[in-house]
Amino acid sequence: MARIDNWERHLAEAIDIARVKPFAWGFHDCATFAFGIRSQLKDGEDVAALWRGCYSTALGSARVMRRLGWASLEDMGLALLGAPRETPLLAQRGDIVLADTGLGFGICVGATAVGMAPEGLMTVPLTSLRNPGPSGH
Repeated sequence: MARIDNWERHLAEAIDIARVKPFAWGFHDCATFAFGIRSQLKDGEDVAALWRGCYSTALGSARVMRRLGWASLEDMGLALLGAPRETPLLAQRGDIVLADTGLGFGICVGATAVGMAPEGLMTVPLTSLRNPGPSGH
């Protein structure tokens, strides 16, 4: 599925909103943030609806993830995004990424990625990424 017209503007607006919106398990956490933006940029299916509002703690998040058939964030990324790319350093702006730094899922914004963590919106270098799957350009 192709990205919507003016997707770059929509990405910037979503990041600006996330800067001031507090972290909330099940509503504004790493997965709902990243997959919500992916849906907005592609005018596509809201896969975050599978888990949005179903948990309110980290433990609850893990339980819902297992209930949906995923043992880890990597499994979740592979299931929802497909086979991994050769390297996460090939991620392009707007792609979903997975960081080793405690960020979890995020969105590539160039040489860095942004995502929601309990401390708020975080920025991490692409060099700290794992690959959850292809971007689906």
